[in-house]
Amino acid sequence: MTSITRGRPSSSTWTNWARTTSATPRRRASPADEAELSALVAGAAEDGLRVRAVGAGHSFTPAAVTDGLLLDLDRLAMVERIARTRSGVEVTVGAGMRLHRLNEVLAAAGLAMRNLGDIDRQSVAGAISTGTHGTGARLGGLCTAVRGLRVVGADGSVVDADEARHPELFAASRLGLGTTGILSSVTLEVVPAFLLRAQEEPWPLDRVLAELDGPDGLVDANDHVEFYWFPHTRRALTKRNNRLSPDEEAAAVRRLADHGPGTVARARTWIDEELLSNGAFEVVNRVATALPRATARLNAVSARALAPRTYVAPSHEVFVTSRRVRFREMEYAIGREHLADALGAVEDWLRTSGEHVPFPVEVRFAAADDVWLSTAHGRPTAYVAVHQYARLPYARYFAAVERIMTERGGRPHWGKLHGLDAGRLGQLYPRFEDFRAVRDTADPRGVFANDYTDRVLGRPGYSGSTTNEWT
Repeated sequence: MTSITRGRPSSSTWTNWARTTSATPRRRASPADEAELSALVAGAAEDGLRVRAVGAGHSFTPAAVTDGLLLDLDRLAMVERIARTRSGVEVTVGAGMRLHRLNEVLAAAGLAMRNLGDIDRQSVAGAISTGTHGTGARLGGLCTAVRGLRVVGADGSVVDADEARHPELFAASRLGLGTTGILSSVTLEVVPAFLLRAQEEPWPLDRVLAELDGPDGLVDANDHVEFYWFPHTRRALTKRNNRLSPDEEAAAVRRLADHGPGTVARARTWIDEELLSNGAFEVVNRVATALPRATARLNAVSARALAPRTYVAPSHEVFVTSRRVRFREMEYAIGREHLADALGAVEDWLRTSGEHVPFPVEVRFAAADDVWLSTAHGRPTAYVAVHQYARLPYARYFAAVERIMTERGGRPHWGKLHGLDAGRLGQLYPRFEDFRAVRDTADPRGVFANDYTDRVLGRPGYSGSTTNEWT
């Protein structure tokens, strides 16, 4: 076989965005098309190498790490088709397409994703495979929009999987950490493009918690709601994003056409996000690193410095924010009914532990879904994400929050830091063994595994041992 089908020898080190993990694979390759991808996978498997794919490296875990063949899928980023179906519109794209590029393509076609997370640097395959989600009590994560996949197996074969063809492989692969094969393309359900009215306001935390639930509460009365609580304070920033009525949307479209798409929104975004939230926030975190005892005062100043704002913009401009301050993150999904209690326990631990945390705690929401390894499987969900500045230690804080969340049945985000293994995770997911059975059939030799997937999903022939280790 030629070097093209084997990949190039590599002594270079790959590192993820958060600088929490790295790898020095024996080979690296960036296939130009599906045929080359298939040959590369088959060649590596023949040589006894394990294979992992990498997108933007936005997972905080070692999900992409391998000592074998590391595949960069950035060149698999073409739009294959946009098609109308009985249920709506579907777009099929290369698995390596980045979300920000997907948003541009959809906007040009008058389309949009129904929901998005707040970062758009990830690849489509990486985002769905690790459970990326946005917020909205009636909406699921990105994997719930998947309608079809092409999966490259260890022998180089390509399988089209959807609800009608290979339905179990489809069910396992749309959120499976890349362990059933390498995704070469993804088909997503999309919707007509829409505008959102964004309302951002600082509120007392007590008011946020008191008004969260009920038919007229924040979560159910808004299309998308989230809030950021500043530790060591009782203050939060609330964000409510809602679709406009048809008349409101028509008027907003005319205004945006007069001033240029998103002109006003982007001007405010640069001031509030680039200058205040990113530039000034970097300074706040550096001061907190040098003077830990000033953290509470700094958080209080940050919380009170945020001004209310309301603007209208295309959905993807509202959903996505710029994140230039480097951090570490852990996120847990818990039943919505446990949220206030869990946040109270985190606040109590921070007060008694002496830990200093300058980063806000982010809270989002999602509808129950039926995706086998979705963190929202089978229950309306609240997500609690804790962050720590990259220059500060995080393990003690994250371990304490993990204990609080697991006591309430919490499920960790697959792409963010956590300490659980397959023994505990198997108790949290009703379809965990179904997933493992499909994974073991698709990849019995573990070609697409690594140490992280062995820990969280178990190896083929998994014995059920339980350990807890941070990676």
